[in-house]
Amino acid sequence: MLNLFQHPPGLGERTMERQPCVYILASGRVGTIYIGVTSDLIARLHQHRAGTVPWFTSKYSVDRLVRFELFGTMEQAIAREKRLKRWRREWKLNLIESDNPDWLDLAVGLGFEAPRLDVRKSGC
Repeated sequence: MLNLFQHPPGLGERTMERQPCVYILASGRVGTIYIGVTSDLIARLHQHRAGTVPWFTSKYSVDRLVRFELFGTMEQAIAREKRLKRWRREWKLNLIESDNPDWLDLAVGLGFEAPRLDVRKSGC
């Protein structure tokens, strides 16, 4: 398992294509969170951000990438996703904050636009 902070700077779309990945999205700092798995993080982020599919994430405006972990196989990624989904919320929040204490939108570093500021989501 690899996470963003184990990769060299400049991780971009070419590296992310068809890479098994578990990702966590949030509506804002300590807001609603969503855990998913994909083999194409960039394409999946486009779907979530565009709200093109009526998923949980579009209903609750969960569109900020706050953590992702890369895996060698989809089986490993699916197993990790299942484990994380069984975790208590507090553990999930601690996991996010262990590498991303400011809840930055990591998708910006992957070429996405910065999210709009929504005070309802800021946790303030």
